[in-house]
Amino acid sequence: MTVPSVAVVILNWNGKALLEQFLPSVVKSVYPNLQLIVGDNASTDDSIAFVKANYPDVKVIVNDHNYGFAEGYNRLLAQVEADYYVLLNSDVEVPENWIQPVIDAMEMDDKVAVAQPKIKWQKNKSQFEYAGAAGGYLDLHAFPFCRGRLFDTVEIDTNQYNDQIEVFWASGAALFIKSKYWKEVAGLDQDFFAHMEEIDLCWRIKNLGYKVIYCPTAEVYHVGGATLDANSPHKTYLNFRNNLILMQKNLPANDAYFRIFIRMSLDFVAWIHFLLQGKTDFAWAINRAHYHFLCSLQKNGAKRSDKQIPFLKHTGQYPSSIIWAYFVKKIRFFSQL
Repeated sequence: MTVPSVAVVILNWNGKALLEQFLPSVVKSVYPNLQLIVGDNASTDDSIAFVKANYPDVKVIVNDHNYGFAEGYNRLLAQVEADYYVLLNSDVEVPENWIQPVIDAMEMDDKVAVAQPKIKWQKNKSQFEYAGAAGGYLDLHAFPFCRGRLFDTVEIDTNQYNDQIEVFWASGAALFIKSKYWKEVAGLDQDFFAHMEEIDLCWRIKNLGYKVIYCPTAEVYHVGGATLDANSPHKTYLNFRNNLILMQKNLPANDAYFRIFIRMSLDFVAWIHFLLQGKTDFAWAINRAHYHFLCSLQKNGAKRSDKQIPFLKHTGQYPSSIIWAYFVKKIRFFSQL
């Protein structure tokens, strides 16, 4: 029986310290048909020299510019041949046998296109990690959240999410994808630059009838927030803008603009909240996000497929408001939804 080939690709940008800390665990990965690749987005530190000097068996591919997460990976993976791609953040620690369980789960069903392992916090390995946890969901207004993480409440892992299930999206921190489906949907949308591009990728894949799963029999340990401060107005801008773009691209036409109107109204509430807190930079970030979204309506509308599945028919959507559940009903754990 032929063993599927796997390419683990780490996208780096000025991340020597992260590579020094976490690449040693990656090179110890046990899998019989494996390529390890560090792709670089035109770093100005000596991170690539470090990799070449210390890990000669790790392939290095260098982009000529910092293209961000989305286009950076598109350019790298265009140069990689494998049955499976694994997009792995540079701030992720992995155990030796983290690959095989996910590949085994994905090989069981050809309709499974994307998967993620259990993602836990590297600084406290008993706790889930914010960006991924036990698989991603979207609520009625396309707000993303995770099994194991609602807003800033992150759960301790007590094996409560040890069931392999279909989810809405997989975290880009450790995303497994069959290369044939990556090519079918033309990879990530480079206009996202960073943040939520993996949700858009998964949504486009699900609209084609394929599946995204969570595999609890493998786990990895993510630091999180290592490349862009969680309290950055620029991150707020990207999240608000990109959330609107992925709704416009992936919702059916008769549903998209109504949901977008509701979402922008909710964003206005967040804008007021930031102003009342004196966080004018964050309020301005929402203004910029809406302005740039509206300016790109035609461009992003042209990316729409004719194969949108009604949102409520997708596995992994929550047919209510996570904001209402969390802030009004005071629900703090996914299992209570």
